[in-house]
Amino acid sequence: MSKTKRVIPGFRITMGFSLMYLGLIVLIPLSALIMKGAGIGIGNFFNIIFQERVLHGYGVSFICALTAALANSAFGIILAWILVRYQFPFKKLVDGVIDLPFALPTAVAGISLTSLYSENGLFGHFLYSIGIKSSFSIFGIVIALIFTGIPFVVRTIQPVLEDLDNQYEETAIMFGASRIRIFFKVIFPEILPPLLTGFGFAFARGVGEYGSVVFIAGNMPMKTEIAPLLIMSKLEQYDYNGATAIALGMLLISFLILLSINVIQWRLNRAKLI
Repeated sequence: MSKTKRVIPGFRITMGFSLMYLGLIVLIPLSALIMKGAGIGIGNFFNIIFQERVLHGYGVSFICALTAALANSAFGIILAWILVRYQFPFKKLVDGVIDLPFALPTAVAGISLTSLYSENGLFGHFLYSIGIKSSFSIFGIVIALIFTGIPFVVRTIQPVLEDLDNQYEETAIMFGASRIRIFFKVIFPEILPPLLTGFGFAFARGVGEYGSVVFIAGNMPMKTEIAPLLIMSKLEQYDYNGATAIALGMLLISFLILLSINVIQWRLNRAKLI
């Protein structure tokens, strides 16, 4: 029996390289953070993360990231649907613009969004006129996180829609199903697992986002101060234990949330196989 030709080397080499790469890039830095946090002591750790200012910073970061991820989930489905199902002028341009947040430096994005949504900005002038404070507010933070997170949702749903067999939709139409029923009963179950993946990516990006948020947030303590800014403030004050404790708290909360999303996704995939 002839050996199967492989594009890349065998399992041992590729697995070894993968583990080495994963260790250097992810596991070692996270292990260093956990070890540094362990040196603080349980009592000091909880005293730091349960400070009122820190808890408020956690709340702003996680609530805004959750809100932006939910908004991106809705708009991401619409954008992916339009890009896959319709032909229109400048479609390639629109498809490329979606990836712009990946390439654009976050500080540039933050400055641009602040200019647009300030009181005298192009969009902010209109929003302020109807009573919506779009800059230096929670609303502004959510806008910045929507901007940075939308590509994650679109790019996870788009390939699934492209590969989706139209025969199921045609069969449902033959049986008299409405378009809304077809979407929620035929299409949505297929895109739900990648939607959860995109939601998780967008949420994780939003929780740790700093550059695009710090300008438009205003950074007012107990109002619009995000957790990453608290970490930077602690580092500037040479309070390494405080910065480590806040970062470790964010890591633990984010891990639990992402783990829950992965468990839900795994159950959905298992239910489809059954």
